[in-house]
Amino acid sequence: MKKTLCALVACAAAGWAHGAALTPVQAQMREIYQELVETNTTNSSGSCTVAAQKMAKRLKQGGYKDSDMQIIVPPGGPTKGNLVVRLKGDGSRKPLLLLAHIDVVEANRADWVRDPFKLIEEDGVFYARGASDDKAMAASFVANMLRYKKEKLAPKRDVIMALTCDEEMVPTEFDGAEYLFKHHRKLIDAEIALNEGGGGLLDKNEKPVRHGIQAGEKIYQSFQFEVTNPGGHSSVPRRDNAIYRLSEGLSRLGKFDFPFRLSDVTRAFYERMSTIEQGQVAADMKAILQDPPDMAALERLYAVSPAHNATVRTTCIATKVEAGHADNAQPQRARANVNCRILPQETVAEVEATLKRVVADEQIRITRIGDGQGAPIPPLTPELMTAIEETSNQMWPGVPVIPTMSTGGTDGRFLNAGGIWTYGVSGMFAGPEGSGAHGLNEHIRVKSLYDGQEFLYRLAKRLATQ
Repeated sequence: MKKTLCALVACAAAGWAHGAALTPVQAQMREIYQELVETNTTNSSGSCTVAAQKMAKRLKQGGYKDSDMQIIVPPGGPTKGNLVVRLKGDGSRKPLLLLAHIDVVEANRADWVRDPFKLIEEDGVFYARGASDDKAMAASFVANMLRYKKEKLAPKRDVIMALTCDEEMVPTEFDGAEYLFKHHRKLIDAEIALNEGGGGLLDKNEKPVRHGIQAGEKIYQSFQFEVTNPGGHSSVPRRDNAIYRLSEGLSRLGKFDFPFRLSDVTRAFYERMSTIEQGQVAADMKAILQDPPDMAALERLYAVSPAHNATVRTTCIATKVEAGHADNAQPQRARANVNCRILPQETVAEVEATLKRVVADEQIRITRIGDGQGAPIPPLTPELMTAIEETSNQMWPGVPVIPTMSTGGTDGRFLNAGGIWTYGVSGMFAGPEGSGAHGLNEHIRVKSLYDGQEFLYRLAKRLATQ
């Protein structure tokens, strides 16, 4: 398996694979990154509070005062602590927020090739749970805040760093970004925020193809589908078997496509990507931008990657089912979890109404699981885009910056809904195989980690001082 994954990442960055010497900045970054990765922050057995305390200790050793930092633990969540740190500016501009979550998805050691809670460096690649999502960005922000303090940076804006918990838990009462926004907004109030959700793409030869800036994301909303009836002995079957009835409704949903819809961000994505891609893919990207869009072209793009369909449509899929109580009894209840990712231009209520129409069975009860947080798409202002594009071009000349909308979810939804415009941008590039986030053998290239740290250092410094 090691050999296969190494082939996928082309034994990334041969120089790093052979032990290239680290600069002092990189050595400090690696130390912080390793400590953060090896601090378990899963929901089941970890503690964000412990991780926040460790990062606060480092920042204090680097010159930050106790009055510059706060560890905020929500009531009832002793392991759900969040760290907020402020580097003061002259106050002539509203603050810049650096946001990263330090919790991680669960990882079963038996399923992994390597221990997921030890930072392993092999062939120019770091492996660990949280290696990319999101401890790479969190460690970068900590290291860069230390750099700014050491340099005695005098920004126009306060630079605020918030390391938060429970981003990976939906729904949860302890989401750090949401809790801070609702109960401690003054601590994190900012004009703009930099967050996860963006990143770069490498081709199979490790050449940068594009650098993404994420603006806006889909709404995460799950629904429970449930059928109940009296059941009975399995030897005397009913025609309205709860499992069959639920299955038929799910089958109708599986054949349904929500309407095609572009936003300014997704239109810009396909406009720019059509100039990068070649052949049929480029032609199909241009074709879906027509009025009306070419649906056959969209189907071909879907075959290339399901991400294309998810970019231009709301999607709802069954993710879990449970039914029955005995092998020799008819089911009295059948349930399914249907997870929807809703375009920001649409509402949860509209999607719920569509689900009921498509399922077309009053015996299938559809109820919301939690309340999905919708948010407007933040504007791609000339000032912001110029800063990102010029900083990116310094490091990766000629590599285009492409606006993207996240088909997943981030904590940016809470801040965008409250007027703190939040953008996903990292300077960290992944290959065609992805990063393995939420899955097995999560990883990031060593070079990508250090490049991302440097990019974020330059970008935040520019935004804070200009």
